[in-house]
Amino acid sequence: ALSIGPIQIYWYSVIILIAIFVAASIVYYEMKKQGVTGDDFTDLFFNTVLFGIIGARIYYVLFNLSYYLENPIEMFEIWNGGLAIHGALIAGIIYVYLFCRKKKLNTLKILDMIVVGVIIGQSIGRWGNFFNVEAHGGITKSIFRMGIIEKENYIEVHPTFLYESICTFIIFLILIIFQK
Repeated sequence: ALSIGPIQIYWYSVIILIAIFVAASIVYYEMKKQGVTGDDFTDLFFNTVLFGIIGARIYYVLFNLSYYLENPIEMFEIWNGGLAIHGALIAGIIYVYLFCRKKKLNTLKILDMIVVGVIIGQSIGRWGNFFNVEAHGGITKSIFRMGIIEKENYIEVHPTFLYESICTFIIFLILIIFQK
């Protein structure tokens, strides 16, 4: 997306930051309505995102352990990619649970408020796969296809990232409707 001297800013990270901002805005609004203080929201959201990133990296490394055991310094090179949403969710839920215990908040009620942000964040975040030309399906001639260049060959594939983005957006709308 952008280069500032030796620093590279990739579209995927821009999309993820947009997803985090949108999610934070929605969760903040709901938590404010439910009486959670701004300080508690800030501590909870910032640390949950931080733990989520760490969990996403650990999960990715564990599922590619043989590679990282041969290249241990690369375990910490998060800028080279390698995050898994499953690890982010696991670490985030653990942090939310511990935070709620410490603050004497109802964990399930807080998770109910957060899940709406997670779902819209996932819907937006999937577009990072578009910019990275990844997370697409197999070759197709369907009307639902997108063209990509893979190994210097033009192919048309199912845009599975788009399918997931649409589905998670629909789930987001359903959650917003029934959140009350």
